[in-house]
Amino acid sequence: MEEYVLSAGRAVLDMVEREWQPLSPGELEQRLDQAVEGVLEAEMMATLKTQPPTALYVHSLQSQTNVQPEDLQTTTLCSSPAEEESPEEALEASDGAAVQYITDLLQSSKSRARMAGRARLSLSNTVQLSLTLLSERVSYRSVSRRFHLEKGNVHRTFFSFCERINTLEERQIRWPVGIEAVEALSPLCIQEMEQEQQQRLPQVLGVLGHTRIPIRLPIGKHGVESTMPEVKRMKEEAHPDSWLNLQFVCDRKGRFLHCTISKGSNMDMGNALKDQLKQHPDLMPPGSCLLARAGYPLTAQILTPYLGNQGPREELFDKNLEEHFHILDQAVANLKARFQRLKYLDIGNYDRARAVVLTACVLHNVFLDMGQVIQGDVEKEEDTTPEEDGEVDEEGAQRRDAISDLLFKIVGSVNT
Repeated sequence: MEEYVLSAGRAVLDMVEREWQPLSPGELEQRLDQAVEGVLEAEMMATLKTQPPTALYVHSLQSQTNVQPEDLQTTTLCSSPAEEESPEEALEASDGAAVQYITDLLQSSKSRARMAGRARLSLSNTVQLSLTLLSERVSYRSVSRRFHLEKGNVHRTFFSFCERINTLEERQIRWPVGIEAVEALSPLCIQEMEQEQQQRLPQVLGVLGHTRIPIRLPIGKHGVESTMPEVKRMKEEAHPDSWLNLQFVCDRKGRFLHCTISKGSNMDMGNALKDQLKQHPDLMPPGSCLLARAGYPLTAQILTPYLGNQGPREELFDKNLEEHFHILDQAVANLKARFQRLKYLDIGNYDRARAVVLTACVLHNVFLDMGQVIQGDVEKEEDTTPEEDGEVDEEGAQRRDAISDLLFKIVGSVNT
């Protein structure tokens, strides 16, 4: 029996050698890719045939707007209206719809870059693999076993996917203008009052804030000294480049309107956005504003809370701002709940770490467009905002005082 197996193996090797030896390196790689893709597709089809039809597949197909005739036939055959979806099946169905939606998004984009990786997966499988790495805190080795790929291939495929998604940044994370800006506005005051009174107060376009994304400390940043006092100090004081700063503006729905990603040692605190809004005031709808916590600049476009000794007028103003800050905190919680890998990026390369974070931000908006929201638990982050006012310009201070005065009068009359 053993001799038979060995002879059969030699026969296969001889056949492969006769078939592929004359090929050029490029042709050989193409043949290898096709062979691997064929094996993967065969394995997937065999797996599907061994599993009973479920409502999951039907739901995934019905959720797409562009259903092909052959898809309709499959839906008719597989549907089982008498069976109810379990929560697990519903979650998998939403994942399947997300894979298809993102696949269509990439296919319709202008970016036609070739996906990296010797054994190239289909685009839908690439999306599924990458969402797995983003959504679960799993190792590349675990994903390689799940998708039957080499670990290096998984690594290359994932970062190639991130590069493709990054090209959608301007399309998915965009500053609202026109009717979009009007629809994004929300009342400054949380208390119910007549529409005429609300209109006297400014409308909020978005909330400006930031969060930290921990990453592996880049090589060369650990310090040359290895003495015990130095090691102890580094444990107590994290190196500023051991995280990324994600600074963003989100609207009342938690959608990102603007975001920047920088090294931990390069915190901008909204200065670049402040300058841009001053240079282009038309970016803000008339009578609107952004809100930000203390430490950010106070300008005519960006309002921050009062600090220090406060009277009832200032306390009322800050209380209303705090309600809007909850929206920002919830957006951060939802982002990290869906993309678990952001809780710690085991990546020492800044550009690659930034690409992963930007991918998560783009996909955050994509999932909102699909109506898929994962509610995360708001956790108290380490406060990295300075406990003092940021840059204050005179026009911003005057506008804040005028708004707080008006708010105090309106709320007082409503309560009376």
